[in-house]
Amino acid sequence: MKRIKKYTREQVAYMLVRPPQYADIKLPVPITAKTVKERRKNVLARMQKFHVDVLFIYADREHGANFSYLTGFEPRFEEAVLVLHIDGTAYLMLGNEMLSMEQFCRIPARAIHVPHFSLPNQPMLQEKKMEEYLEKAGIKKGMQVGVVGWKLFTCIFTENEQIYDVPHFLIDALERKVTSQGSLRNLTKLFIDPCNGVRVTVNANELAYYEFGAAVASDCVMTCLEQIEVGKTELTLAEPLAAYGQPVNVQTICATGERFTDGVIAPRNKPTVRGDRFSVTMGLRGGLTSRAAYVANGTDDLPVSERGYFEYGAKPYFAALATWYATIGLDITAGELYDAIESVLPKEQYGWMLNPGHLTSSEEWLSSPFFAGSDIRLTSGMMLQADIIPRASAFGRAGAEDGIALADKELRDQLKEQYPQVWDRICRRRTYMQEVLGISLKEEVLPLSDLAGYYRPFLLNKQFAFKMEEKV
Repeated sequence: MKRIKKYTREQVAYMLVRPPQYADIKLPVPITAKTVKERRKNVLARMQKFHVDVLFIYADREHGANFSYLTGFEPRFEEAVLVLHIDGTAYLMLGNEMLSMEQFCRIPARAIHVPHFSLPNQPMLQEKKMEEYLEKAGIKKGMQVGVVGWKLFTCIFTENEQIYDVPHFLIDALERKVTSQGSLRNLTKLFIDPCNGVRVTVNANELAYYEFGAAVASDCVMTCLEQIEVGKTELTLAEPLAAYGQPVNVQTICATGERFTDGVIAPRNKPTVRGDRFSVTMGLRGGLTSRAAYVANGTDDLPVSERGYFEYGAKPYFAALATWYATIGLDITAGELYDAIESVLPKEQYGWMLNPGHLTSSEEWLSSPFFAGSDIRLTSGMMLQADIIPRASAFGRAGAEDGIALADKELRDQLKEQYPQVWDRICRRRTYMQEVLGISLKEEVLPLSDLAGYYRPFLLNKQFAFKMEEKV
């Protein structure tokens, strides 16, 4: 029997709530050789399914996750390509400053120096035509080639497999090299399609690896929230929004008042003012935590025109957020969760436009199964982020984004046995959400963030937060 649980605004209580404990030390978990071998096997199997001879997997500084899924590393500032043949032969096309990474690649691969991928004005003394580099990587006329960028195109009136988010100089060379008898098509879906992409589910090792990033990001955001005071600048409050030199997967945001004035998205030397709208966001590999609320002790601190925020913005939002956590599970489709959010927080009234959640991974947004009418069934191993963004114009939006994983009994048992510290943190979060915040969770729902479900609508009142109460 499907379990769709909906909360209402009337069940939202604003009261003294013990904040989550977030001071424990998290340590990174490495991806194992066994996991990399499993990934390679899965990718090669999908290549057979899609009838391609070779994958051409592009990467740059911002879009390297499909590439690193097999290689273990991403470009630091250059571009790179992994060429993977159906027989398992692999080539790394690398620029000047990445050639040394050949020795660290997690799968057997031979490096090919491609100066085109180097930084502007660096030496290109060995330059050849791009077709010659493709030839060295084993790409020949007549081959069926799948191009992998980072974007999943789902346009209605376009042939999506003929749209490429890879530099033109590469697509142009590939077309000249393989076409006539061969073919070229976008196969990014092999990696990130929300229904059957190889990266949309994780094993216990990957889950523990990604939990580190999600947990640390939530720690950093909580530290920021605890330090909010009138007069402190965005720069000061943003100081905790970095950890251990780990790379962020979104632009860090710490903004008070009107956001992004003059096109500046990063934190500024701007002091907080009582009654300001405030938002903070930080994402690491594995998860993002975000909060949006007011720098206030209560409604009286808000501008008169925005005092409907608490009753008609924040409380309905929290009811929808609690519904998201209570409804998500292995026994529903993504479309059913979409409908549950629509019924609690109607889009026409609250103005949310995007998907009310998505898959997450090394990227903050991998892809999303959550859209109207989606029949994609949620499966064990999915990592998902609550991401409901209302845009009611009368007042500042409420917002609380965090990630969870879905895990059947087998995956939960593996996680408990192999990574007991990760498992203990997850159990603590589940207990907190259910016993302190009053949010019901299915047994397969594993919170990856220490702040999952925790929301303060007024950021100067650090003792009070929302919780759910059953109707009397």
